[in-house]
Amino acid sequence: MVAVFNKDLLSWYLITLKLRETVESAAAATAAADSHSPAAPLLLEYPQQPPPPPIDQSKPPSPDSDWVISIKDKLTQARIDDASASWERFCIYRVPHYLREEDDKAYAPQLVSLGPYHHAKKRLRKMERHKWRCLHRVLTRTDHDIRLYLDSVRELEDRARSSYEGGSAAISMGSNEFVEMLVLDGCFVIELLRGAAEGFRDLGYSRNDPVFAMRGSMHSIQRDMIMLENQIPLFVLDRLMGLQLNEPDQTGIVARLAIRFFDPLMPTDEPLSKSDRTRLESSLRTLSSFDPLSDLGGLHCLDVFRRSLLRSGPKPVQRVWIRKRSHSERVVDKRRQQLIHCAIELKDAGIKFKRRRTDRFWDIRFKNGVLKMPRILIHDGTKSLFLNLIAFEQCHLDCSNDITSYVIFMDNLINSPEDVAYLHYCGIVEHWLGSDAEVADLFNRLCQEVVFDVNNSYLARMSEEVNLYYNHRWNAWRASLKHKYFGNPWAIISLFAAVVLLVLTFTQTFYGVYGYYRPRT
Repeated sequence: MVAVFNKDLLSWYLITLKLRETVESAAAATAAADSHSPAAPLLLEYPQQPPPPPIDQSKPPSPDSDWVISIKDKLTQARIDDASASWERFCIYRVPHYLREEDDKAYAPQLVSLGPYHHAKKRLRKMERHKWRCLHRVLTRTDHDIRLYLDSVRELEDRARSSYEGGSAAISMGSNEFVEMLVLDGCFVIELLRGAAEGFRDLGYSRNDPVFAMRGSMHSIQRDMIMLENQIPLFVLDRLMGLQLNEPDQTGIVARLAIRFFDPLMPTDEPLSKSDRTRLESSLRTLSSFDPLSDLGGLHCLDVFRRSLLRSGPKPVQRVWIRKRSHSERVVDKRRQQLIHCAIELKDAGIKFKRRRTDRFWDIRFKNGVLKMPRILIHDGTKSLFLNLIAFEQCHLDCSNDITSYVIFMDNLINSPEDVAYLHYCGIVEHWLGSDAEVADLFNRLCQEVVFDVNNSYLARMSEEVNLYYNHRWNAWRASLKHKYFGNPWAIISLFAAVVLLVLTFTQTFYGVYGYYRPRT
């Protein structure tokens, strides 16, 4: 039994030695092959992986690569735009789509285009030949060569392009075409401004000129020139005016002429005060460098007109009473824009309306239950005027929201034709529209989509005072008594008779009771 066991052990021992020799010989052969040829492949149990196929340079890059490259290009452009911050120089904007949904016609010129936004539109091409006729008249009168104007305006090209929203990227016009447009449109604007102040006959135009003598077309041109998208930068107009007067550095004249030219669009029929008229006419007569708007820095004709409306205008201040209730910007809608009650409700609460004799239509005051308001004149151009002024205040962050505040106040005050009729009776609202309902509808639609921060409204404090007076019950009771019993002479007589009858009845009753307990002896 022991011998058999040892025999098995011996067999296993010999097999193990054989396997060891085989493994050691294979390892030695591999080491020798590696020492003679380092790049030789190992062909034992571990075969080499096949090498990757060579890259074919003729094939186009993969879609993912194009996608990544396009994203990097966009980021590069974003970095350039962010570094340049060109939007800080924007002053002529395209009206946002949320504003023009209500009435696109109020923002689009109907007769003449100025600037690149509506340039070369088919329906406005008829006026182009009159622009060229105007430029020819200017060159003939001043005995200048057109190259003087082209070269001078070309110096302002980059600055002018950056005045328009989007800058050069949004204006597809070439350099020559853009400069030509500025010279042509700018001279046309200046000729209109000068003709309104000095007389078109003195500038060489005949009395039956199809543009410079027709009152109807002139009114339409004025409305087109006040639109936000239809503007020429004021510094370009100043340069062209300076060339015509042989004083290239002259500034301020165009702003003063614009005030006179747009006077028919004023939303009031009150005349200028004596001091304002004397100041304006003196500057127009002398054509000196004195500029009543020099401290304001006008941007274009619309901005100059707006500043003239708000001369010595309101300056909003911080108001604690409204800060407690609002910590974010409010959007004007019918649920949140209510600053004041309508005119009829205020009248029923005892608030009186009186007309203030001033041409500053925004100057509204309240004291001792009396709301004093200047008269406002509503005509067929008022809607377009207010819409473009509101659009400019919405787009340009460096101006106040005073026009918007006034329009929203009037929207609160006018809710129905009855409100318009009552304000007309008080001498506050005068209109040339078809009916009182049209006036009410006009104000109710002007600010439907306008973003408005009530904290910056110059009328907020006054509105709060009116609301406090309105909420006082005794004022409402007293007003109700006055309206019901003192509204006409017959009501007064009836009330007086009732009081006398009541007194007599009380006296009779008193003496009857008194005689019963104290009979005469």
